Amino acid sequence: MKNQHQLINNIVGQMRGVDKMIEEKKGCFSVLSQMKAARSAIDSLSLKYLEEEFTNCLGACSRGNENEVCKKFFKELIKH
Repeated sequence: MKNQHQLINNIVGQMRGVDKMIEEKKGCFSVLSQMKAARSAIDSLSLKYLEEEFTNCLGACSRGNENEVCKKFFKELIKH
């Protein structure tokens, strides 16, 4: 499985490809397909990040007065 850095590089490459396709006025279906692929890659990166950093994120919530940070974190978590 790819690491976070590799996933980010893939996403950047996909978005550069989308930019070029738009610049070259490629077909709408092709451009949207590439955007969908990029979104899927971002979702994969989000999941991988969460899998690797979940305990750290929770740990930040339990330290000191981090109530607002915790609320934000869980709102973002629920969105995904």
